[in-house]
Amino acid sequence: MSSYPHPIIAREGWPFLAASVAASLVVVWLAGWLWSAPLWLWTLFVLQFFRDPPRPIPGNEKSVLSPADGRVLCVEKAFDPYLQRETLKISVFMNVFNAHSNRSPVDGEVKQVWYHRGSFLNAALDKASAENERNALWLRTRTGHDVTCVQVAGLIARRILCYVKAGSTLARGQRYGFIRFGSRVDLYLPPETRVRAIIGEKVYASATIVAELP
Repeated sequence: MSSYPHPIIAREGWPFLAASVAASLVVVWLAGWLWSAPLWLWTLFVLQFFRDPPRPIPGNEKSVLSPADGRVLCVEKAFDPYLQRETLKISVFMNVFNAHSNRSPVDGEVKQVWYHRGSFLNAALDKASAENERNALWLRTRTGHDVTCVQVAGLIARRILCYVKAGSTLARGQRYGFIRFGSRVDLYLPPETRVRAIIGEKVYASATIVAELP
């Protein structure tokens, strides 16, 4: 298991959880439990959305781990617009019921970070990778392989959080960011990478190996 410096609820969620509980208690006090039921249901949704459980870190330094919980949306050859190269692209789509903590797919140094403002199209659409708000990390592994990991906002997602910068070092499975309320993460990998994920597969951040670097 990786080191886990905070509780099972993501730190990003505590203000939302506190506000939901407070609003629910106010309605209980003013109108009773029946009227507060919808707010308690919302509180349960907030609780499950911001869950952030510790996960095992499988594989070795060649293993590429899923950077997010969700389902594999695509596995295809694609052009990496950040490093201007031909790659293998794997995308993971997160719906509102997935955990939204983002983890590093590989051991490596953050060479550069790009943030782009953009639209908030449905993250399941291919054009969301190029048109939506997004934050990209260029990671270089100790064996010299380049991996681009891109957080993409979705239709409901309005906030991408990234806590690393150029020069940071990340370990496989290390938490580096969070996206609020439905989105996707795109991985651009060397074209010789061996794919282990299949389209439609349910994957878990840091716990599922989606590919093996050459």
